[in-house]
Amino acid sequence: MANRLKEKVALITGGAAGFGKKTAETLKAEGAVVYISDINVEGGEKVAKDFNVNFLQQDVTNTDDWERVINEINNKEGKLHILVNNAGIGYMGDVESTTNEAWDMVHKVDLDSVFYGCKYALPLMRDSGNGSIINISSISGIVAGHNFTAYNSAKAAVRHLSKSVALHCARTTNLVRCNSVHPVFARTEILEALLSDTSNDMLTKLERQIPVRKLAEVDDIANAILFLASDESKMITGTEIVIDGGLSAQ
Repeated sequence: MANRLKEKVALITGGAAGFGKKTAETLKAEGAVVYISDINVEGGEKVAKDFNVNFLQQDVTNTDDWERVINEINNKEGKLHILVNNAGIGYMGDVESTTNEAWDMVHKVDLDSVFYGCKYALPLMRDSGNGSIINISSISGIVAGHNFTAYNSAKAAVRHLSKSVALHCARTTNLVRCNSVHPVFARTEILEALLSDTSNDMLTKLERQIPVRKLAEVDDIANAILFLASDESKMITGTEIVIDGGLSAQ
């Protein structure tokens, strides 16, 4: 099907790379007016040019930035139907080796920003009609690992936060939905950064943990986001889509 998102306006945080970049391309191809935001100006501007989308500089941990971005979209479009809270960082460390500073930063970027996005975008989304909030969590929000303490915590919280937001939306309007997406390890810049200081066989070890014996690709996640963004999923809210190659079924 073509034009599944015709006349819809979307905001994707962390749109300069990885899932955000591919999602921008995918939603644009389906007819949406797409805004991406990122703290990475050079990368964001390149994506905007490559896919003919709009770029807004944003630090997702800053509430003033959230208000500015939502106001700018409102002033230019007068509506917002899709919010993809995608911005995030990775961090490896067990409970003893994780520094207090790392714990705080991971939760600010991976969790607090999702709360801010839902909070500040919801009024405009409610006024715009049918809407979908899609929060990018991780399989690490469902299956824990000994060396992902902060990341496990933040991503698990995103899962439950999404359910709370969904129930709030259902009480205040039946037009806005909220769900979370939980990808397994995928070939993104975050994974490359996580593995940069590890041995070369770490990638092989990760693949062996997945029953289908391969990492996810960015389009696997972008296609799930597209489904949740479209009206095809109009009865899906307060739940999660797990894209893990069978990992959590074990």
